[in-house]
Amino acid sequence: MHILIIEDDQRIAELIQRGLREQGFETTLAYDGVLGRKLALQNSYDLVITDVVLPKLDGLELCKDIRAQQPELPILMLTALGTTDDKVEGFDAGADDYLVKPFEMRELLARIGALLKRNAKAATRPSELLKYSSLELNLHTKIVKREGIEIDLTPKEFNLLAYMLQHPERVLSRTEIAEHVWDTHFDTGTNFIDVYINYLRKKVDKAFDTKLIHTKSGMGFVLKEEK
Repeated sequence: MHILIIEDDQRIAELIQRGLREQGFETTLAYDGVLGRKLALQNSYDLVITDVVLPKLDGLELCKDIRAQQPELPILMLTALGTTDDKVEGFDAGADDYLVKPFEMRELLARIGALLKRNAKAATRPSELLKYSSLELNLHTKIVKREGIEIDLTPKEFNLLAYMLQHPERVLSRTEIAEHVWDTHFDTGTNFIDVYINYLRKKVDKAFDTKLIHTKSGMGFVLKEEK
């Protein structure tokens, strides 16, 4: 497994590199966003680890550029910024996971393992069309439609909706969503899952009489046909 590390703090970059090499990973370092983007787009990697604040090209724009050309490449963001808005911004840029500094190496390794495992499953999964009521989502083409009208979703909105479509009419707790969609433990101090549910409601339900995404107070969320 070959991992690209994009981090301008040389001490942190080399610390991560040493920890990954001890676990058998091959690594490449880049100390700015422009070089990181060039390496990511010209070479084959199994995963990218990137800081958000980078010289020459920030991590968010870097993430968007990589995601546009390599949609299946897992991206893990490392940052000192840990508010809900910061996390949402990172996920909207295309990041698959978000780890706040300072962090322990074992937590980083656990996140990497989860992303690589999920990506391996995705690579072997056949193309599928998920449907519920007038809503349909194609896992292969990434196209979402309701009543034939195409809906534009960010990568995380797409993954969240796909999980709900895979478990219709079942209440999904915030903890379950965090673990299966974000591969992370739910942080009760943030409300990023609620933020994404609201994003989906605006795109999936707002223009239609029949609402599909509902909140069950104290329990979670459910995809269910109700007017």
